[in-house]
Amino acid sequence: MSLTIPVAQMPHASDMTLPAYATPGSAGMDLHAALTADTTIHPGTHAHIPTGIAIALPAGYEAQVRPRSGLAAKHGVTVLNAPGTIDSDYRGEIGVLLVNLGPQPHTVARGDRIAQLVFAPVLNAVWWPVAEVSGAAATDRGDGGFGSTD
Repeated sequence: MSLTIPVAQMPHASDMTLPAYATPGSAGMDLHAALTADTTIHPGTHAHIPTGIAIALPAGYEAQVRPRSGLAAKHGVTVLNAPGTIDSDYRGEIGVLLVNLGPQPHTVARGDRIAQLVFAPVLNAVWWPVAEVSGAAATDRGDGGFGSTD
């Protein structure tokens, strides 16, 4: 299944390649850093990294900005608000909030693969007011929360 997405490259990224799937089975396209200068993210801090692209998603779809497992495993760098949501009515440049949870500073250079972009359909919920949710559909779990299924 495929979805055609209009994409615009920002002037500061006109020389960069568009995001692409690394393998035929990849769920996400690799997003690249469209920096004009290297950015160092120190342990415990975060940085906004531009990607140099803007997209026009059709209604009923979103794009999710997700971490790259290798970046997280090797350097402790991940997407701060994972998954970041790109709504269908957003038309600005996609940015990635990277956070360094590792022990060493991490430098991001122009062209580095920094995150993945995954496209997904969106369901719009309609509220069904009830007196209490336990009356809507009883479950064995009930209101058991954090750690209740351990």
